[in-house]
Amino acid sequence: MTLPDPVFIAFQSALAGRYSIDRELGRGGMGIVYLAHEVHLDRLVAIKLLPPERATEPGLREKFLREARLAAKLSHPNIIPIHSVAESGEFVYFVMAFVDGETLADRVRTRGPFTGTEGARVLREVAWALSHAHAQGLVHRDIKPENILLEAGTGRALVADFGIAAVTADLTTSGVAGTPEFMSPEQATGAGVDARSDIYSLGATAFYAFSGRVPFEGRTATEIIARHATETAPALASSGATVPRRIAALIDRCLAKDPERRPPDADAVAEQLGLALEQRRELPVALRAFVKRNSRMDGGGTLLGTFGLAGSAVMLSNVYGGGIGWATLLAGATLGPLAFMVNAARRLMRQGFSYGDVAPAYQREREQISEELTVDRRSGPLLIERALKWTAITGMTTAGAATVTGIGLGAGAVVSDAIAYALKSRAAGPWLEFLFSVGVFSWGIGITSTLAYLALLQRRTDVDTGFWARIWRGPLGRLAFAVAKRSGGAKLAPAAMTHRATELSLGLAAEQLYDSLPKDSRQQLSEIPALLKRLQGDAQSLRRRYESLQEALAGSTAANTPEYDDLRAMRDEVQARLGESVGTLETLRLGLLRLHAGSMTVDGFTTHLDVAAEVSTQVSRLIAAHQSVDRVLEFPRQPAPTPA
Repeated sequence: MTLPDPVFIAFQSALAGRYSIDRELGRGGMGIVYLAHEVHLDRLVAIKLLPPERATEPGLREKFLREARLAAKLSHPNIIPIHSVAESGEFVYFVMAFVDGETLADRVRTRGPFTGTEGARVLREVAWALSHAHAQGLVHRDIKPENILLEAGTGRALVADFGIAAVTADLTTSGVAGTPEFMSPEQATGAGVDARSDIYSLGATAFYAFSGRVPFEGRTATEIIARHATETAPALASSGATVPRRIAALIDRCLAKDPERRPPDADAVAEQLGLALEQRRELPVALRAFVKRNSRMDGGGTLLGTFGLAGSAVMLSNVYGGGIGWATLLAGATLGPLAFMVNAARRLMRQGFSYGDVAPAYQREREQISEELTVDRRSGPLLIERALKWTAITGMTTAGAATVTGIGLGAGAVVSDAIAYALKSRAAGPWLEFLFSVGVFSWGIGITSTLAYLALLQRRTDVDTGFWARIWRGPLGRLAFAVAKRSGGAKLAPAAMTHRATELSLGLAAEQLYDSLPKDSRQQLSEIPALLKRLQGDAQSLRRRYESLQEALAGSTAANTPEYDDLRAMRDEVQARLGESVGTLETLRLGLLRLHAGSMTVDGFTTHLDVAAEVSTQVSRLIAAHQSVDRVLEFPRQPAPTPA
């Protein structure tokens, strides 16, 4: 049994009747933290005690009490509240709420770095806490993972030790307050600090949260402090952490050496993190099921169907010749997948979604999986992986050449005479059978090698999602939805909650209303579907443009320059046009509703069409003008996903 130290016994004696100390929670340069029961209210609290040997130093006692009393005035859901600040004999201490959970540092050490979404949420809550304290004139001076607690059950982030860190300058011989690994350059040099110093420390904490490493390392505290003061902080991307670009750019700005180049305040940090979270809302269940399972031909049925198709082709080739074998393979390889895709599209449409929802759904799924893969990051490609890749390429190339040649010979034989004659032709028959054998063998080698290569590649990247995203966002996906719509998939059920942008929701609703008009009305308003697609595309282009300009403004370090003003003016213009485009879609939807209700005629509706066409033309001109400026100025835009 470990006996309590003399400080514990003496301190408990001084607190007898008010607090019952249970055990020590930790200690450091700031003092000792105990877990205790508050007797009168029967609740758990944490008590932080100023080191007794320091409490007698001139001025230090009063400074500790003054700073603690200022911090006690803070009232915010993401700040650990201080219940009381007191002194009893030789002891000076403050009592704060006890949070059942773990520190951010413990969380990273035990479970690895945060994902983009989880980390952004935690850091935004810390930024909110900082913003509140800064508004009250308090600077933390020691933001670090150990001072951020994550509440068990809720995951809420709470910041500890607000304002108390100012006293540590008097607890050290150097007069420099803070923790070396998370210290701002101005702290490191002993210069005056303000709210922007906390923002730097928050950036260093975020760097650690996402990468599991600190921005600067060294053998001694002095070496680390010197690096903070003299070196530029590394970019978060250089650590190998996979986080959204918007978040990485924000963290890099927080770690700027010059305080003027950091975000102006904690509110700005919280706002940017909020925008990143807004872009990464969870997908509705139907879309999640589509991108994970329902849109992919990777189940057991596909495997059995492939073997069945190959077996049928071989059997028919042996009975009727290579031409029929090739025809069977070609028909099965094209009509089968297309039928599957049409059926999957029809099911999704009946759940209230459209083709426009597919691209953003796959984009978010890929971002989430990319974050998950960073938890167990693998090394680069292995030697066997490279060998399988080239074997697969060789096999598939040979198979493709044999297939094309075989189909060509078979087609030539059919053209020259009837199929029966082609099967008996001495000129084409032997070659067809030979090419069929070579093709089947090469396809087998190619497919086997490809599957083995992809299995190894899957360790480092999500091959399946990337492949199916390209399929569904391409011509085949558009064709599948078009066929599904014409074959019974247009009876859409309203989706209760979707992630889709406003313009997509409005366009889908207007399209449904148009499809349900009488045939004569649809013929008179035949330009509506194309116009709706144009307006949706315009709005999406403007939205991506707005996000790129907003990101450029957020990353700008020269807020008072003419270039900054030009960017802001461009952003405001794009925002205005975006509102105009969405408003036009809304007008068309309301007009179609009035047509259904009989309160508007088809002739009256054409006025809306003329206005909508003019809006689309103006937007196209604006986008073209911006693209011309981009080519001249090489504006750094964020690559946009393939438009729906």
